[in-house]
Amino acid sequence: MSILDFIKSELLEIIEWTDDSRDTLSYRFPDDDKEIKNGAQLIVRESQMVQFVAAGKYADAFGPGKHTLTTENIPVLSTILGWKYGFNSPFKCDVYFVNTRLFTGNKWGTSNPVMMRDRDFGVVRLRAFGTYDFRIVDVPKFLKEVAGTDQNFRLDEFADTMRSRLVSVFTEALATAQVPALDVASRYSELGEALLPIINPAMTGKYGLEITSFVLENVSVPPEVEQAIDKRSSMGVIGNLNDYVKYQMGVGMGQGGEGAAAAAAPAQMAIGFGMAQELMKGMQGPGASAAAPAASGIDVLTPEQAAQALGVSVEDVMASITAGELKARKIGNAYRIARAALEEFLRG
Repeated sequence: MSILDFIKSELLEIIEWTDDSRDTLSYRFPDDDKEIKNGAQLIVRESQMVQFVAAGKYADAFGPGKHTLTTENIPVLSTILGWKYGFNSPFKCDVYFVNTRLFTGNKWGTSNPVMMRDRDFGVVRLRAFGTYDFRIVDVPKFLKEVAGTDQNFRLDEFADTMRSRLVSVFTEALATAQVPALDVASRYSELGEALLPIINPAMTGKYGLEITSFVLENVSVPPEVEQAIDKRSSMGVIGNLNDYVKYQMGVGMGQGGEGAAAAAAPAQMAIGFGMAQELMKGMQGPGASAAAPAASGIDVLTPEQAAQALGVSVEDVMASITAGELKARKIGNAYRIARAALEEFLRG
């Protein structure tokens, strides 16, 4: 081997990278301690960007096409290496190929519930997961913040690195958007599109990435919150509580046993009130009418009188008054029940 052949073998004349893996984000060209010939050919294919790094500094970048590396078209690199007078010697630097195509169907999710303030539930913990598509738009920032000096940075490494970062940005965006938890669960596609303008500035500014599609597939709340939502839905389905109670009484009385006894208790109280009404009519004579206030002409009972007439406790009567089922007027510390209120209660 001649001296000229030896020198040529130590110089890189063609620099290119053919990606057949479909999952490589960045690739550092292996120089094997070889120097790059001044005038070498750089071939950059579609969906690729090439970044030169010399002396730890980011130098020139090249897009798709065939480029001849001379001091004229690598001005930043020439400045770093100090070629002030067009010196044409070989040079050493790192060459990174970065894949700029769209990477689709990447999964993300919260490993732990995230805390957020919700206008319906107060402070609530949410879990979420889905998919996203992305591409690299700022090569130097991506290499600096994500890939580093890795010779072959692949998609699986990216997924592990970026999942927590993406979840963090998603949490901040969700808090900024102030979307209620109930709306999050019912508007996945709309919410994903609405979050993109909030997520992208952070992802591009911090990591040099653009999220082109962000999809929420599921958002869930803790089991106790789900139970509260179910109870709230059940109350909405029940509608008129008075009709529901009557229906339950009829079902329980038809079943018999303890359920019938429990269901019959309100009915027995209503019957007792009916008996009290008849008793009041019997008790009212000329003397009773005279004893009533002449100005008002309203027949009234105390809770104790109503309880004694019905054969129930005063507490049962007071419970009906407190629940609003039986209307009564509080005068000072005492309650008075009008006949009209009893009649209205008995009519349901």
